[in-house]
Amino acid sequence: MSSIKPKHQRLVLVSLALVAIIAAGLLAAWALRTQADYFYLPNEMMDEPPEVGRAVRLGGMVAEGSIERLPDGVTVAFVVTDQADARVPVRYAGILPDLFVENSGVVAEGSLGADGVFVADNLLAKHDENYVPRELKEMAEHQGASGPQQTVVGYE
Repeated sequence: MSSIKPKHQRLVLVSLALVAIIAAGLLAAWALRTQADYFYLPNEMMDEPPEVGRAVRLGGMVAEGSIERLPDGVTVAFVVTDQADARVPVRYAGILPDLFVENSGVVAEGSLGADGVFVADNLLAKHDENYVPRELKEMAEHQGASGPQQTVVGYE
């Protein structure tokens, strides 16, 4: 006397597999929800700011004349703008990327403070498509000056 027919055994196994797949998907979605960083442009952050302390990214241009080193010597305050009316004040304590200058693109990772200032944990400076790293530029200049000369040998 068998307890479960083979047809029913397959049905139970398929049902358990589906439940396991759905549970894994829900668990993954929950984990990604808590880890996801949302990207905001300055006008989006001004219109619908994220809740205070939520990890987000802010992208835009560093406003001209806005970079200010604070008295502690480590913290920098600046404004990120979208070249329109939206301006978001940012504060960052750490080493600035080499490409971080006024009127250049920047992505700041951090959170919005209760005072409305975006506190950045990390800065990513963006560059245009014509950018060549300083090391490669120096190498190209050096090779151009002392590189082998191209010669044409003719045969008669």
